[in-house]
Amino acid sequence: MTAPKAQDITIQQIKQQAAQTAKDLAVPPFWITDWLLHVIDKPALFLMTDDAYQLIEREFAQFNTGITQMQQGTPLAYLTGQQEFWSLDFKVNEHTLIPRPDTEVLVEQVLAWINAQPVEQSDGIENKRLLDLGTGSGCIAISLAHELKIAHKLKQANWQVVAVDFSTEALKIAQENAVSNGVNIEFVQSSWYDALSTHDDDLFDVIVSNPPYIDEADEHLLRLIAEPISALSAPNHGLADIEHIIKQASKYLKVGGLLAIEHGFDQGLAVRQLFAGNSFADIKTIKDFGGNDRVTLGQLS
Repeated sequence: MTAPKAQDITIQQIKQQAAQTAKDLAVPPFWITDWLLHVIDKPALFLMTDDAYQLIEREFAQFNTGITQMQQGTPLAYLTGQQEFWSLDFKVNEHTLIPRPDTEVLVEQVLAWINAQPVEQSDGIENKRLLDLGTGSGCIAISLAHELKIAHKLKQANWQVVAVDFSTEALKIAQENAVSNGVNIEFVQSSWYDALSTHDDDLFDVIVSNPPYIDEADEHLLRLIAEPISALSAPNHGLADIEHIIKQASKYLKVGGLLAIEHGFDQGLAVRQLFAGNSFADIKTIKDFGGNDRVTLGQLS
């Protein structure tokens, strides 16, 4: 974006140029206006009510620096340090993946399964356990904990949520996100299940994961310069981590418990076969908002 002098640039001018700027950068147009709002620290309504506002020198410099970084491949969420998911706000940085809307399908399906389970008759509230493997920013674990906390207030089950990640830097971000979203989660530094117990009392009712599933040879990875590649790609055509999670799940999941995994659009059949070959029943694959296979679920039999 060719920058005039700061005292000459207004919100209206940036809005008029936003579509072309976005096209030049190959990014969504809202990235430009959302970045502008972040820089000037104003609500969205400000773009309509105060479009004659002139950026001061510092704002103008920061705005253009961000545009340059977008041009170099930095996503908007890394510039603002924030991403919304499940109507909650999450801090993100270069150590975490940016939460995608399609991952909300995983959260929806897990909650639907939990809500469909019969309530056991007892004098007290049931204690249940849920595990999120490869939590990253914590968006899945925190969103589930947020909803399950509401269920607990309605005198349903009391859920303990455990979130695992190999990256200590990612866990720091996830812990901050848990605090800011008012949920209590146990965070564990571990390579998948390695640091977890197989004792009967420690088994989980639900295991969820959005593991790396992009083929290491996928040419699209070359364009992803900002997000951690280790959290995106896996060997064996992207199936290595998924296969490990499924094969080891029976040691950590209660009989009848749910395993739910996000995967690539072309991996539904392969993932269902892995579920079927590892003692899972009631297996189904759910499509994302774009109509692509995205989440496979099954119950341990």
